[in-house]
This record gives sequence, structure tokens and C-alpha cells, in this order.
Amino acid sequence: MAKADAEKAPKKGPSIIIQLAMLLVLSGAAAGTGWLTGNMMNGAKPAVGTGKQVGTDDAYDDQPGSDDMAEELHVFRLEPISTNLADPVDIWARMELALVFNEAPDALVAEAIHQDFLAYLRTVKARQIQGASGFQHLKTDLEERARIRSDGRVAQVLVRTLLFE
Repeated sequence: MAKADAEKAPKKGPSIIIQLAMLLVLSGAAAGTGWLTGNMMNGAKPAVGTGKQVGTDDAYDDQPGSDDMAEELHVFRLEPISTNLADPVDIWARMELALVFNEAPDALVAEAIHQDFLAYLRTVKARQIQGASGFQHLKTDLEERARIRSDGRVAQVLVRTLLFE
């Protein structure tokens, strides 16, 4: 009987030290992967051998054409857009936008873009623009519409204000 009890003794698992070491290794790998992914999504390039931190204004002062680009872009403010949304019709949206033109702004093109934005905003449902990704999709759609309407003369759409009531 003593032999039967000795054979059925519970098996030992890995030691607690090995478990903690594996936890630390996996946590470090997860943190490193998250940091690397975050940098890639932000578009930041690692500063290799320059001694300057990426993202500061000094890092871009030596680039040729950085002052020329600021002179070439022209910002044109649009009139505020106030309309109701498509799905809950009792929700109203007010949006103030600005267009960044590559060349001198054209008021007629800007007005056509303004009317296109108004028509588009009336088709948007509240659930489509919830959260940060919904806002990013809205901004991407607006920029695409502006580029199409202006034949590529609009470089960017700036959302100055977006309110829902």
C-alpha cells in the first residue's frame, strides 16, 4: 500500500522563479512591441546619429524647402455648416472647416466644396462618426471630396470645430 501512495504523488510544476522570469520576458516583449507599433503609426522616424529629437522644430530647419512649403500653402476658411444628421434626425451638427490650397485659393471652388460638404454631412449617421476612428473616417471622406471637387488643388481639410446637439 505504501508503494501505491508513493506512485500517486502529485507531479511538481515549474518553479515560481521560472514562472516570474517568463512573465518578465513576455511583459518586456509586449511593451517593446507596443512602443514600436506606436512609433510606426505616428510616422515618427528614429533619430539615428543626428543628436536631435524627432518631432522638434529644430530637426526640420535644415531641410531645403521647408520655408517654401509654408509660403506655397494658402488657408481658406469656409462658412460654418449647420445641418441635421441622417439617422437620428433630431441630432444637429455644426462644423467649421478650413481648406488648405496648394496655390491661390479660388472662392468659387471653395463654395462648391462647401456645398458638397453640406450635402455629404446630411447623409452621415451618428454611429458612423463615433469615436476617434469615426472622426478620422469623416475627415478622410471630406478630404477626398475636396480633392475631387477641386481637381487636386486642395491639399488638406482642417476641421476647426465639430459640435453635435
